[in-house]
Amino acid sequence: MTEYAGPRQLRRLLDAVMSISSDLDLAAVLRNIVEAARDLVGARYAALGVLDPTRTHLAEFITVGLDDAQRASIGALPKGHGILGLLIVDPRPIRLPDLRAHPESFGFPAHHPPMRSFLGVPLYVRGEVFGNLYLTDKEDGDGFSDIDEELVLSLAAAAALVIDNARLHRKAEEVSLLAVRERIARDLHDTAIQRLFATGLEMQGTARMSDRPEVAARMQRHIDDIDTTIRQIRGAIFEMDVAGSSRAGVRREVLDLIAEAARVLGFEPAVRFDGAIDTLVPPGLAVHLLSVLREALSNVSRHANATAVEVTLRVNGDLWLEIIDNGRGGATPGGAGGLGMRNIARRAEELGGSTVVDSGAGGTRLCWVVPL
Repeated sequence: MTEYAGPRQLRRLLDAVMSISSDLDLAAVLRNIVEAARDLVGARYAALGVLDPTRTHLAEFITVGLDDAQRASIGALPKGHGILGLLIVDPRPIRLPDLRAHPESFGFPAHHPPMRSFLGVPLYVRGEVFGNLYLTDKEDGDGFSDIDEELVLSLAAAAALVIDNARLHRKAEEVSLLAVRERIARDLHDTAIQRLFATGLEMQGTARMSDRPEVAARMQRHIDDIDTTIRQIRGAIFEMDVAGSSRAGVRREVLDLIAEAARVLGFEPAVRFDGAIDTLVPPGLAVHLLSVLREALSNVSRHANATAVEVTLRVNGDLWLEIIDNGRGGATPGGAGGLGMRNIARRAEELGGSTVVDSGAGGTRLCWVVPL
C-alpha cells in the first residue's frame, strides 16, 4: 500500500523550501539545505557531499548534528568511500534500515558516533549531479519511510534551483567586480596618466628655459620620476585587465623566472614592463620569450661576471625584450655563450624578428624583437 504525505508533512516541506530560499550566498545555501533536510524527516544527522569536477570524489562535506569537538576528533572528512560512494557511482536514492549490514559498508573512523538507519538522495543541478544528501538515524527510532524519501527528493529538486540561483548571483558579483576594475583602469588611463604626462611636458619646457644647469638637472630627475610613475600606473592597469584570467600571465611567469635566476646570479635583476603584456602576448609566443630570457640570464650568470642586470619587456606593435648587464662583455654569437646566443637569434628569425647584441668592456646589451 502506497503512503502519501499528509498536510502536516507537506507544510514541513513548504517551510523547508522557504528556509533554503532565504539566502544568496552559496556556502550559506548549502548549509541551509542540510539543516532543512534533517528537520524535514526528523534525522539526527545530515550531510551534503559536493562532488569534485570529475564527479568521482567528494570535494566538500557539510555536516549537521555533530558539534565542533566531534568533527575535530573524527579527523579528515570523507571522500566518498563505502555507502557514500554508492550514490556517486549510481546516483539513485538509497534507503537502508541498518547501513552497517550493507556489504559496501566501509565502517566508521575512530570517535565517529554510531549510526544505523540511512537515507541518501542525489542532488541534480542543471541535469548534472551536484552532490548527494545523506541522512542517518531517524529520531523516532524507526527507519526512513517512502514518504521521507519523497519529501527529501522534493526538497532536493527545490534545492537545485536555489543552488543554481546562488551560483548565478556569485557570477554576477564577479562580473560586477570586473566592471569596477575596468572603470578604475579607464579613469587611471584617461585622467591620472594624462595629467602626469602633461605635467612632465610642462616641466620639460621649464627646464629648457633655465640657464642654471643644476636646476635643469633637478627638473630632469623629476621628469624621470613622473615617467616611472606613469609606467607603474600602466602596469597596474594591465594587471587589472587580466585579473581573473585562467592562465598565470606573462608578467607573472617572467617575474618567477627572474626570481629563479636571482638565486644563481646572487642578486635580483631589475625588471620593467611597458604595455599590455598579458593581453597582447599569446601563449605560443610567451614560450619563446621565456626561453630567450632564461638563456640570456644563464649566459650572464656563466660568462659575464656582472653585478647588475636590467630586463625590459615592452609591447608596441612588436614584442621587445631588452637585457642589459654591466659584465665583462663578449656575449656575441662568436664569443662567450655563443651557442646560447645562436639559439636566441634563431628563435627571432623563425618568428620574423631580429636580435641585436652590443657587447663591450662596459657590459652587454641584448635586444630581441619579434612581431606580435
